[in-house]
Amino acid sequence: MRVNQNLVPDVLADLQQTQTALNTALQEVSTGKSVNVPSDNPAASASMVQNTIETKDVDQYTQNVSSVLSTVQSADSALSSVVSSLTTAVTLGTEGANGTTNASDQQEVATQVQGILTSVVSEANTSLQGSYLFGGTASTEVPYTADSTSASGYTYNGNNGVNSVTVGDDLTVQSNIPGSQIFSNSSNDVLGSLSSLVTALQGGNSADIETATNAVNSALSYVSQQRVIYANAETQLNSQENYLQQETVSLTSQATSLVGIDTATAATDLAQAQTANSAALAAAAKVLPTTLLDYLVPPQS
Repeated sequence: MRVNQNLVPDVLADLQQTQTALNTALQEVSTGKSVNVPSDNPAASASMVQNTIETKDVDQYTQNVSSVLSTVQSADSALSSVVSSLTTAVTLGTEGANGTTNASDQQEVATQVQGILTSVVSEANTSLQGSYLFGGTASTEVPYTADSTSASGYTYNGNNGVNSVTVGDDLTVQSNIPGSQIFSNSSNDVLGSLSSLVTALQGGNSADIETATNAVNSALSYVSQQRVIYANAETQLNSQENYLQQETVSLTSQATSLVGIDTATAATDLAQAQTANSAALAAAAKVLPTTLLDYLVPPQS
C-alpha cells in the first residue's frame, strides 16, 4: 500500500490556517475591534495613535471644564447673595438717614447691618471641595478672619493671584477673582463700607449715615460689575463644553470606522471560522494517524 507523503503537510497547513482564522474571529468578537495589533492594519493603527492622543486631550479638557464650571457657578452664587445683602444694607441705611427713626431704631438697624456684614464675610469665605474660592491662589487659607486692628474688623489672608485653567488647545479660562479685589478693594471696600455704616448708625448722625450708605451703594455696583467676569467665564465654559461633547462623538465615530467591527458580520465570520476549523480537525483526525509507522511490522520473535 502506498502512502501519499504530501497529504500530511497539506492537512497541517489547512489546520493551521483555519485555527488562525478562528483565533482572529474570536478576538474580534471579544474585543469589538478589527485591529488588535499594528500588523492587522498598519495604516489604521497609525491613525488610531493620533485618535487616542486627541481623545485623551479632549477627556482632560472636559474634566477641566466640569471642575472650573462648578467653581465659577459657586463663586457667582456667593456674589449673588452678597449683592442681595448689600441691597438690603442700602435700604436700611437709607431708612436710618432719613431723620424719622429714633436712636433706639437706629441701634436696631445697626445690629441688622452688623448681621449683614457677618453674612457677607461668610460668603467671602465660601469654599468648594476644600478650596476657598476668594483667596486668590492661596485656596487652602481662610480668606477673611476677624481682626480688631483693622478698620473693617477683618483681615485678608489670601493673595492677589488668579487661577487659569486650560480647557482647549489654545483656550484658558480665568476661574477666580481674588477676595482683595472684590471685598476689600481700596476704591470700593465692601467690608469697610458695611463696617462704617454700622458705626454711623450707632453714632446716630444722619449725614454720616448717608455718607456710609452711599459707600455701600457704590460697593454694591462694584460687586455687580465683578459678577460679569464670572458670567462671561460661565458662557465661555458652556460653549466649550458643547464643543468638547461634539469632539468626543466625532473621535468615537472615527475610532469605530478605523478599528471597529460590524457585530452581525463578525458573528457570521466567527461561525464560518468555527465550521471551517471543525472540518479541518475532522480531516486531520483521519489523515494524521495514518503514517508510515502504522505500516511497520514488528520483528517476529
